[in-house]
Amino acid sequence: MRNMLLLGVTLAIIAAIILYLLDHTSPERKAREAVERFYAFEKNGAFSESWAMFHPFMQKKFSKVNYLQDRVHVFMNHFEVTSFSYTTGEAVEIKNWRMEENLEPIDVAYKVPVSQVFKGKFGNFTIVQDVYVTMLEDEWKVLWDYGGR
Repeated sequence: MRNMLLLGVTLAIIAAIILYLLDHTSPERKAREAVERFYAFEKNGAFSESWAMFHPFMQKKFSKVNYLQDRVHVFMNHFEVTSFSYTTGEAVEIKNWRMEENLEPIDVAYKVPVSQVFKGKFGNFTIVQDVYVTMLEDEWKVLWDYGGR
């Protein structure tokens, strides 16, 4: 009887460890972590690092210099943002997603909802945006939606 109890407890612990590892290594979790890393760079003003996380489609849309200037210009200068926080939702897998209609589809992307809360001269405001990430050459790359459905 005691051996059966010990076996049951051992199997339950092994099952819990497997479930934990599956959840913490899932592509959805990794996708969400990539989006969180991107916005951590943005929050810290490390726009060069966040730009480096862009998919090549995004990098064609914004040169690095323009992106760095525009992010600072819009949020810091125009809105006089004094603080910025963000939250992310659960990642959802999307197959054959397009950033824009004229671009080739991405086989597998993950949609992660992001809420950015800004506090500044004109009060508090929130921007809610679905952000997409995909694996490219073993790195997570960030994309924004430009109506390519």
